[in-house]
Amino acid sequence: MHIVVVGLNYRTAPVEVREQFAFAEKDLPAALHQLMQTKSVLEGVVVATCNRTEIYVVVDRLHMCGYFIRSYMEQWFGVKSDVFAQHMYIYEDEQAIAHLLRVTCGLDSMVIGETQILGQVRSAFLTAQAEGVTGTWFNRLFKQAVTLGKRAHSETSIGESAVSVSYAAVELGKRIFGMFTGKRVLILGAGKMSELTVKHLYSSGAAEVIVANRTLSRAVELAEKFSGKPSTIEEALKRLDEVDIVISSTGADGYVLTAAQVAEGMKRRPSRPLFMIDIAVPRDIDPAAASVPDVFLYDIDDLEGIVESNLEMRRSEAAKIEVMISEAMDEFQLWLKTLGVRPVIRALQDKSNGIYEETMDSLFNKLPELDEHQRKVIRRLTKSIVNQMMHDPINVIKELSGGKQGNEALEYFTQIFALQEQLDPGPDDRSAVPVEEAPAEVSSGGKFAVPGAVFAPAGLLGG
Repeated sequence: MHIVVVGLNYRTAPVEVREQFAFAEKDLPAALHQLMQTKSVLEGVVVATCNRTEIYVVVDRLHMCGYFIRSYMEQWFGVKSDVFAQHMYIYEDEQAIAHLLRVTCGLDSMVIGETQILGQVRSAFLTAQAEGVTGTWFNRLFKQAVTLGKRAHSETSIGESAVSVSYAAVELGKRIFGMFTGKRVLILGAGKMSELTVKHLYSSGAAEVIVANRTLSRAVELAEKFSGKPSTIEEALKRLDEVDIVISSTGADGYVLTAAQVAEGMKRRPSRPLFMIDIAVPRDIDPAAASVPDVFLYDIDDLEGIVESNLEMRRSEAAKIEVMISEAMDEFQLWLKTLGVRPVIRALQDKSNGIYEETMDSLFNKLPELDEHQRKVIRRLTKSIVNQMMHDPINVIKELSGGKQGNEALEYFTQIFALQEQLDPGPDDRSAVPVEEAPAEVSSGGKFAVPGAVFAPAGLLGG
């Protein structure tokens, strides 16, 4: 069997393409069950976010797998493959496993190290599991991926630093005050940047946020979202003595707050520092305000330095997580190999037990005079002989199955002990796929290709 992921994301497809492949949450169970009707598919999980749609499957063969998944997407979404084929990426086996692990850890996200995708992958897996469309492989792999994602964020600092200007402004304030508990903040402007800033402020514990805007209705609209206090800019500037931090992000052409206004406000708050963060371009606050005693003014260039240094830190932390991912892949591959040896060992044990029981029955039929105690002694001693004879071969095949020639070792082991009959499960209807139903796909370098699809090593594409 093989693990395959077929998908498209923010790097490979523009939003006008991605939005055509959004799974509605209420439709996901039905979509999963239709996926399971696709030829060769044995297990399935769908991870669908605003930045990606990915279909993870366990298949019994790679030949034409991409064609069947592509046909499934055509049928479910009602979109012809020529619309999305060039935006698709397809990974197989080790590349697919690595891709899932990187996605879950946040290394494949638009913002490196973000944590939302971890919850989204977990939810996708739990939905698939609840619908009964996962099995031994995915139950193990997705649980391992989620556990690794939690470790990545708890054992590294990848998610701790600001990577947006609005978030960086709040992080700068936290460096100054420690936390925002009990602090009052004045926001000048009510645009998107200001809204994100207010959101970060409240999540960081700000006691009160005053939202000021030239148009009061817009200030009211934003303030109501976060239980803040609306104000006009003119009124807000008269309240500089009441706040601890001013964050400005308006679209004004000139200075909204002059050095003279700042100096006047500081007269009403002696010996209390005022921190001002100007994230507007062009700037809202007169740079000369920085010369006013007890005023600490930062502009967007200061914040961009924080963002860039934090991105660099996240890249450094990502390197640590890549090591964790490599170790997790080795662990899963070892589990897969030992999974393959289990039925062989069980077959050998079943066969030896069958021979043992037949031999005991024959022996006791020939020696009817043996009492119960004598029979127990004979059973115990002969069983010990069988177990000791089995011990070394079983340990050796366990070790060999984890090596590079594991499959060959299992095959020889099966032949030496003549276990083919015990291992033969009978015909599998899923694998009976007529070749003439679809165009043959090209195999290259351990990967398979769909005409027109995009291919890259795991990690180069993502979202």
